[in-house]
Amino acid sequence: MRFASVISALALLALIPAASANNLMGEAVVLRALDKVTAKTQDFTVPVGDSLDYGSLRVDVKHCEKRPPEDIPETYVFLQIFDAKLDGKGEVSEPEKVFSGWMMGSNPALSALDHGVYDIWVLECKTKAASETDDEF
Repeated sequence: MRFASVISALALLALIPAASANNLMGEAVVLRALDKVTAKTQDFTVPVGDSLDYGSLRVDVKHCEKRPPEDIPETYVFLQIFDAKLDGKGEVSEPEKVFSGWMMGSNPALSALDHGVYDIWVLECKTKAASETDDEF
């Protein structure tokens, strides 16, 4: 009987999730853009809710968060990327959505933009506390 109660207690403990802190919500995202034609990269800081225009791309930053410092580092960013293409007559047509989804900072190839000329990937999600300490120096 005692053995059964120990097994029951262990089974209940297995169902309890491990203690972890909530992710930190970010105010801005640091993105790196690569122009594959010129082989030049550029870093941009884009506030959440704003857009970045890079070449023919418009990158809309919708949301970002990162794990707290005591957890394994990871950054999650939700992006929508549009490509403004020419319509064959030299006029810019309605932008086409070429990417919509989450990008992770530690593994950009997991969910990547598939574009012939440009690559965009996430470097960092800046939180309010990190932004304030950067401004002090």
